[in-house]
Amino acid sequence: MGLINLLFRDPFSFLLLVIPLLYSVIIHEVAHGWVAERMGDPTARYLGRLTLNPVRHIDPVGTIMLFIFGFGWAKPVPVNYNNFRDLRKGLIFVSAAGITANICLAFLSLLALKLWAPFGVAGTVLRILAQINIMLAAFNLIPIPPLDGSKILMGFAPREVQGWLEKIEPYGFFIVLGLLWLGALDPLISFLQWIILEIIGLVIS
Repeated sequence: MGLINLLFRDPFSFLLLVIPLLYSVIIHEVAHGWVAERMGDPTARYLGRLTLNPVRHIDPVGTIMLFIFGFGWAKPVPVNYNNFRDLRKGLIFVSAAGITANICLAFLSLLALKLWAPFGVAGTVLRILAQINIMLAAFNLIPIPPLDGSKILMGFAPREVQGWLEKIEPYGFFIVLGLLWLGALDPLISFLQWIILEIIGLVIS
């Protein structure tokens, strides 16, 4: 099932998929920590999380989910919002940082495909990298806690909406998994992927 089957059936294809996926998730988290530091919170740096070393970011449950279902996550970079010079801006910018990093990786991959037009392994890796990062960006834009989209929404929303999002956050992970299992998020994810691709396409063209 999932990547485990692929590992035994085709180890080379497994590596082509899992390495870009792993580092796309890691770069997403590092981006959060890097922007948080610029906004006044050095927590991620103090805890050694501003690194691309996968050992510092691997989450056991997220890794198991990745291998079984092809969907996983890294340990969230710790952020102390009390350190932000401007809480509302910090919430928006830090939450958007991971999504922006994924969109930039997708853009660079598609740009390289357009300009370089590589064949073989290089072309395959670039296509996989673009697909993975567009998917990650779209998924994280969903405004359900604990996803980044909910934090961006909180940064713009009135206090009443912020309070409601804070109340459901302890259950958000299960809400997201349930909606994914039911396929209820598929149309939204597809729509967000389409928007991201359109924006990248406009810039590249």
